[in-house]
Amino acid sequence: MSQSSEVVVRVENLKKWFPLRRGLSDIIFRRPRRYVKAVDGVSFEIRKGEIFALAGESGCGKTTTGRTILRLIEPTGGKVEFLGRDVTKLDKKEMKEFLRRKAQIIFQDPYESLNPRKTVEDIVGEPLEVHGLVDTKAEKREVVSKYLEEVGLTPPEDFIFRFPHELSGGQRQRVAIARALVLEPEFIVADEPVSMLDMSIRASILNLMLDLRDKRGLSYLFITHDLATAKYVADRLAIMYLGKIVEIGPAVEVIDNPLHPYTQALISAVPVPDPRHKIGDIPIKGEVPSPIDIPPGCRFHPRCVKAFEPCDKEVPELREIEPNHFVACHLY
Repeated sequence: MSQSSEVVVRVENLKKWFPLRRGLSDIIFRRPRRYVKAVDGVSFEIRKGEIFALAGESGCGKTTTGRTILRLIEPTGGKVEFLGRDVTKLDKKEMKEFLRRKAQIIFQDPYESLNPRKTVEDIVGEPLEVHGLVDTKAEKREVVSKYLEEVGLTPPEDFIFRFPHELSGGQRQRVAIARALVLEPEFIVADEPVSMLDMSIRASILNLMLDLRDKRGLSYLFITHDLATAKYVADRLAIMYLGKIVEIGPAVEVIDNPLHPYTQALISAVPVPDPRHKIGDIPIKGEVPSPIDIPPGCRFHPRCVKAFEPCDKEVPELREIEPNHFVACHLY
């Protein structure tokens, strides 16, 4: 699908800091409050019909970014524009009428995200009832059946009365996708939607999401730690490290021609299904620093084998090194 120039989501300097609980000694000696800086100044935009992937190690802030955009978590600072409106300033009524109708999320774990006491009909149909879009049970069943067919659960009569424990992992995730689609949103946050599924069915779920994008003009924020998956589905890819984006550009370009040392390390760690391929030294050292005590300068410099003098003092800004390919590194 060709992408539109229309921007659906614009994120500017988004921050989410979680305050740490203060001990008695902290209060007595008036020590300043400390924070876990999960997301610390993230900016990007997503166009209509685009799949924008956000990748990085566990704990880098990917999921927090997605949930903060949807205001499932309240932001500490920054701005999120969705279809031209600043969603950080919406009240509860506006949130329900605007954001909750036009933006949805697919959670990582289909085993945890579905209510085990409800049938598929009630799970998928609940958003319709909450927003007053159906008047009768028969009308709800008709709409639910339509969306079950759309996500590949056919015939819908075989699934509509089942409970989640009677479904396979792939079927559960299809139910979760149907629930996300039933309000006909324009934007979906997909939080590692295939990481909990068997390898044999991951491709079918990814292809379903791509087909829905093409059919409905959906925009996705696709959160993943799997760079191979990101390359397969994404139009653009951002690499996140310790709360900040360090590289962003076309997905194929970022993976085939990585510029940031951290991106290079991630790609070098990806296994290659070729017995003749020799794994070299991964250009990275040490462990991820604590998001409480973030290193000065470039956050990656304590682990970077290419670090030099400015890296531990100056924070690098994202700069366009190649067309539409940005990197935050003092090497460029």
